[in-house]
Amino acid sequence: MPDEAVPSSVRVWDLPTRVFHWLLAATVLGSIGTAWAGAMGWHFRCGLMALSLLVFRLLWGFVGGRWSRFTSFVYAPGTLLRYLRSDVKPGEPLDVGHTPTGALSVFAMLLILLLQVATGLVADDEIANIGPLNRFVTSATAASATSWHKSVGQYVILLLLVLHIGAIVWYRMKKRVDLIGPMLGGDKPLPAGTPPSADGMAQRALALVLLLVCFGAAGWVWSLGG
Repeated sequence: MPDEAVPSSVRVWDLPTRVFHWLLAATVLGSIGTAWAGAMGWHFRCGLMALSLLVFRLLWGFVGGRWSRFTSFVYAPGTLLRYLRSDVKPGEPLDVGHTPTGALSVFAMLLILLLQVATGLVADDEIANIGPLNRFVTSATAASATSWHKSVGQYVILLLLVLHIGAIVWYRMKKRVDLIGPMLGGDKPLPAGTPPSADGMAQRALALVLLLVCFGAAGWVWSLGG
């Protein structure tokens, strides 16, 4: 029998999750950069890409690899408190995929990005740029959405990005834990009995189909702008 105390390489992050992560990171940075540069055509393209990726991630949270599914990182408040106190039960897989604190970061980022995309879809700067779904909301709603999108929303995203990068650096420097490597290669050194995420060709083909459907849906949303 393998010694479960001896770490072995375990597939934690399936390829679709890794591709999503890095594409979303590039898209968010592109959205911020194009907004600041006033390149609104590209800003809208980044927004539609973000919409596609976020919807894909929501779907993948139900059918993706084991550690990418929401069921693997939806923690009870008591579990979060125990984790913060370093009171982890033997064999409790809180450090395999997203930790309780990491899960909060993931959900916060998904929610704020979805809100930012949603407000962008109905926004109207009353100059030259208007979201494709603007005609479906009232002027007051569009004004509120535009205000959020151009001010509070982008600053909250920047704050979350700084916290995310800070957490990566803190884990590396203080806990000697590499968070970037596993998100690049997919594997983590874990006890031999740790169940891996499914990451075969069938899983990847399903992800490709879902992603293409999400791109198609985003294109349809864009077409509603007429």
